[in-house]
Formats: sequence, structure tokens, C-alpha cells
Amino acid sequence: MPESSSRASTDYASTYRDFRWERPAHFNFATDVIDRHAAERPLAPALQWSDESGRSQRFSFQDLKERSLHAARFLTGLGLKRGDRVFILMPRVPEWWFLVLGCIRAGIVFMPGTPMLTAKDIRYRLEVSGAKAVLTDGSCLDRFEGVLGQAPGVTTWVSTGDAPSPWTRYAPEPLGESLAESQATAFPPTKAEDPLLIYFTSGTTGMPKMVLHTQSSYGQGHLITGRYWLDLKPEDRHLTLSDTGWAKCAWGKLFGPWSVGACNVVYDFRGRFDPVGFLKVLEREKVTTFCAPPTAWRALVLQDLKAVDLSSLRHSLSAGEPLNPEVIQTWKEATGLHIREGYGQTETVVIVGIFPGMEPRVGSMGRPSPGFTVAVIDEHGNEVADGQEGDIAVRVKPERPVGLFAGYLNDDAANAASSRGDWYVTGDRAVRDADGYLWFVGRSDDVIKTSGYRVGPFEVESALIEHPAVAESAVIGVPDDKLGHRIKAYVLLTPGHTPSPQLAQELQDFVKKTTAPYKYPREIEFVTELPKTVSGKIRRAELRATQKNQAAREQG
Repeated sequence: MPESSSRASTDYASTYRDFRWERPAHFNFATDVIDRHAAERPLAPALQWSDESGRSQRFSFQDLKERSLHAARFLTGLGLKRGDRVFILMPRVPEWWFLVLGCIRAGIVFMPGTPMLTAKDIRYRLEVSGAKAVLTDGSCLDRFEGVLGQAPGVTTWVSTGDAPSPWTRYAPEPLGESLAESQATAFPPTKAEDPLLIYFTSGTTGMPKMVLHTQSSYGQGHLITGRYWLDLKPEDRHLTLSDTGWAKCAWGKLFGPWSVGACNVVYDFRGRFDPVGFLKVLEREKVTTFCAPPTAWRALVLQDLKAVDLSSLRHSLSAGEPLNPEVIQTWKEATGLHIREGYGQTETVVIVGIFPGMEPRVGSMGRPSPGFTVAVIDEHGNEVADGQEGDIAVRVKPERPVGLFAGYLNDDAANAASSRGDWYVTGDRAVRDADGYLWFVGRSDDVIKTSGYRVGPFEVESALIEHPAVAESAVIGVPDDKLGHRIKAYVLLTPGHTPSPQLAQELQDFVKKTTAPYKYPREIEFVTELPKTVSGKIRRAELRATQKNQAAREQG
């Protein structure tokens, strides 16, 4: 663990100045962190789970050790080996955490996916990753209709419930297996640079890219997230609002809280986000620290915040995109707490944030995380002057920081595009002020952030083009008070089809069925041509400018 890891300091300047990473030859989050907590505080609460029906389960760190040992034995017993890749798609059920820790313990590379993915999305991920196994929940079996038999590399199919062949049933209980028997199975130490997990992240061109994280860099790196940004202590009860398929889950529902021994509070809901019900969860579970995306915060502050007892909360956080100042103010007036923002990516841990002891500045992302040199640079890789807009970048030379991904798998173009001299370029733009605070400007590419999700325009466009009425389309994000951005599609129709509200609705429904529902265009505009470059690439920037001008005229 880092030398400065005894506890989060309230003095940001000295913490940032003195922080140094340890770089062990071997590291494994399950054995080095979970097992350590199990030895030191075996009965301390580690996972507090509940769902919409009122069911509730509590697991200690000793339980996590035993369940993950069992999961590791179960997976290796199916023939899975260190380095094999498994795709895991489950809702927020305890089995997700047991299996993930089992994968980590055994050195099996897990690849999370959201239950919102469709068969097409899943099939792509299995094929491009070379997955050997699929781990899912009984409630998600329908997602694999049309996938079984179409993924030749997958040899093992596992479900938490009863399912027909070729599915194998996984039960989280040891089923008569003693802890001594579980421990008797030797899992050799994983090297620091061994692969840990792969995330799929949306880009502006092509299908989602594979982001590779290693055992030590990501497992250790999130100590920054947990101790310094979430500001967690062992006695805390932390809740992060995220489903299991997103990197934010790793930040606040896995590595972040458990890196410091805090309790991970999980609320499993399957439908639409219910802000009233969620506030009651915060009250009932006596949550002390809470993180949510801006979309959720915008809904929460519209409720009667005085009707619930939130006195257990000691701080609140937001990440994913900039949060509206009025939302921060409303929450602070009701609870006395400032919503502290943070910034990072699927490719990183938290790299910029409002940390304890730091003066909050509404609208700012904060200052660089301990262990990271973050700057605003120009197209030549030089730092720009304070007050000047540029690209957000992380210094990777002469030493690559812990917490940064190893690279995009099988994508030399993406790796080259994200490298500029001594820097990793995030793809976002910002301005730094004279005090070192960063202020987000926008994305330097076309990725759309909507309701906390990252959506690449190509993913939506490729779904639209499958409809016989669509000849071509272009997708952009349009600013939206509730969603952050809403997806808008400009559609060029094939001969014989006429624009109409009915056709627009048909196309929206078609996209929902073809790809994950959150990717559907909430607005469709039929056009007779699309702006393009000389080389034939769609000029989405021109579409965004046209949309902005149109909105200004309507407001005027």
C-alpha cells in the first residue's frame, strides 16, 4: 500500500506533496486486502445488501473471504485458468461480488457488463474479447437468447439459478465445503502486472474499446478513490449509485470502500430510479457517505428532503459529468453538505477531485489526486497557461502512475491517439485556474454522456442503419437539464419512406430492441443530407453548432 495510506489527510497540499506509491512485485486485492480485513476485523460488516421487496442480507469480511474462496474453487473446477477471460453480467446481487472476488483470487480476468445490454451487444463482447466463460444471473438468461451457440470461444456457461443445458448452476454457499478445504486449494500470488479486468468503453468511431487494468495498478490505485476522495474510514457505510456493469461500480462498490475496510451498502433495484424510495434507503441504512451521478442528484433535490432523516450522512459526492450549481446549492441548504465532485474515466481511478480540507469551488472538478500529475496541455504536449483551454492529460513519463490502465487491447490507433509526448490524453478539455483547480469544458471528441452513461454515436448509428427505412444517420448529444445530454439522431431515409412522427417512434423502438435501451435517440430529425468532410466523414461538430444556433433562436 502507498506510504501515505495511514488515513486521509485534511491538508491537501502536504498529502499531495508527500504521497508516494509502493510498487510491489506481486499484488492481489482478494488476498492482500479482503483477507487482511478478515484477519484483523473478521466480523466487521463488509456488504449490506437489500432490494425493492424488502429482503436484506449482511456479509462480514470473513464471509467475503469464505465466499470468494469457494467461488475461486468453483471457477477453476470448471477448467478456467489464470488469464482466461470471463464475461459477467448480473444485477446488483451478492453473487456478483463473490464471483468477482473469486476471479481476482484465481487470476481469472473478469469483464463486467450491464444487464441493459442486448444479445447483439453481448455477442460482440464475447467474440472480440475471446471470452472462455459467461457468468450471469437467472434474471438475465433472456439476454443470451441468440447468443448460445453463436460464441464458439465460450466453453463454460454459468448461472446463479436453475437453467437448462449448457448452463451450470452456481450456488454461493460452500455447500458442505469447509473453509479448510477451500484454503487447501493453492492460488499462486498474482504478479503486479497480471491482467485483472477488462472494461468496454464507448468511442466516437467503431464499436466499444477494450480497456485493460492490471492487478496492482487498479486494485491498489483505487485506494486513492476510497481513502482520499470518498474519504472513507473503516466505520463508514458507503453507498455508490451504479449498476455492476460500469467502472463507477469499481470506484464506489468494490475497490474504493473495501480498500479501507468500509461497509459497502448496496440497494438492488431493477426498474426506474425512484428518488423518494432511494432517500428512504439512505435513511434506513444510516449511510454515512454517498455518491451518485448528476442525473440522480437532479431528481433527488426535487424531493422533500426535510421529510427524511439524513443526519447520518457526513459527506456527498458526484461524478460522471459536471453538476449544476443550483443542485449543489439546494442539497447544501437541506443537508448542510456540499456535493464534492470528482473526475476520472473507465481508464483511470479518480485523478481530479474536491478533497477533504480543500475549499469547494462550485463548478470545478477540483485539483489533481495524490499520486498523479494532471495538467492542461496543447496539441504539442506542452502545458498551457492558466486560464487557457486545453486537453486534460496525465503524466506517464518517466514513471507511469498506479491507477492508470495498461492500454486499449488490440487497438494501436486508440493507444496512439491517447498518447502525446510524456502524457496520456483523456479526450476531455478543461481550463486550470491560478490556484490549480480544473474547470471542465467538454469532450474533445463526440462521445455522449447521457444519464451517467457513455454512448458512442457509432453504436446508435449502427443500430439505426439496420432498419430498412434508414439510409444514413448521424448522432450527437444535445444539452438537457435532466439527462446531462440527450441523444439526437439526424436520419436520411431510403427511397420510398416518408418522414412522420410514427416512423420516428418506430425507429426509437427499433434501437431499444437492437442495442441497450439507454442508447436510443430521444429526438429524431429527418434530413435530406448530412454534412461531411472531403474524406466522407460526418461532421458532427457542424451538427452540434447548428443545433446550438437553433436552440438560441428559439430562446430568443
